[in-house]
Amino acid sequence: MSSMVPKAVTITDDTMREGLQIESPDISVDAKLLLLDALGDTGAKVISIGSFAHPKWTPAMACIEEIAERFVPKPGVTYTAAIFNQKGFERADRFYPKIDVRTRRFGLHVELCDSFARRNYNRSQAQQIAGMDGIVQAAAEAGVTAGSVTLGNPFGSNFEGPFTLDQRLDMVGLMVGKWHTRGIDVGTLAISDAMGWNAPHTTRETITAIKDRFPEIAKFHMHLHNTRGATIASYYEALQLGVDSFDTSIGGMGGCPYCGNGRAAGHVPTEDFVDLCHEMGIETGYDLDKLIQAAWIAEDVVGHPLWGHVSKGGPRPRGQTLYPVDMPFVESLHEASHFLRGATVYHGQIAPWEAGSALTG
Repeated sequence: MSSMVPKAVTITDDTMREGLQIESPDISVDAKLLLLDALGDTGAKVISIGSFAHPKWTPAMACIEEIAERFVPKPGVTYTAAIFNQKGFERADRFYPKIDVRTRRFGLHVELCDSFARRNYNRSQAQQIAGMDGIVQAAAEAGVTAGSVTLGNPFGSNFEGPFTLDQRLDMVGLMVGKWHTRGIDVGTLAISDAMGWNAPHTTRETITAIKDRFPEIAKFHMHLHNTRGATIASYYEALQLGVDSFDTSIGGMGGCPYCGNGRAAGHVPTEDFVDLCHEMGIETGYDLDKLIQAAWIAEDVVGHPLWGHVSKGGPRPRGQTLYPVDMPFVESLHEASHFLRGATVYHGQIAPWEAGSALTG
């Protein structure tokens, strides 16, 4: 394993925000609170409870104040939420410190795709750029000593096509330069890929180039959608380069109504990425069994199967968890859940093997 691979990572579970925003707005608050409570028991370090967006555009988040009011925080978990403007910040900040949005208040965020900026934020890329000076000034007046930047959809766009590495680096340079005008270095860069154009090689190329050109940036955060199925490989590449902060969601829940892919623009399933990290010897803080049980709860809450793998097939069995060699047929997903639910789930299935006989395919 590369010496750059982190010993531990922070995996923010974005189920309640990214996941539920694309699901039915008719899911009850009680059901959402049940899921949030289950997520709090998984060992997650950071959980987003939702977004303080306008309910006209994100109707599934119309109940966010009620969720913020009613949920019971679990010890050791930092709860946060997505905010997109000053009004959203003011709505969310009413619940501080129960939920914390203050650490994200002053970051710079520019979309490389002007079309997506207009569709998702109702602001052009030029308007995002024009607003940076005011954000940096407010941050300096508030005593911020380390800046942060977010590069939106840096790899490509469903509306505008692929972007080049030079375009990515130029936009990062523009944002970093804005912080430098106030004598503030940039410590953190987030990559947000809502349209799922990431690939392992472009992820590696981008992180490596940013590190080389902007050595002051010591921390990266990855929010990459899994639209084309490559994102867990992109996350693996990021791990190899020392990245230790990622967004995921239970079962891969997620999507974007503005990018043209809907629920297909999901996330890496939290349980799959946690399993990968554990196999690599990376600490996550998560209890994988409880995470899988939370994924099953999430499927009940949304009313349809989700897209995780480890929640269906289980982690790799070892030692006392190895499957019995005389196990009968296992065919359905329910029967496959024997790794947590026990042998009763495949009771009555035919058994093709007896002691001393040969296995047949």
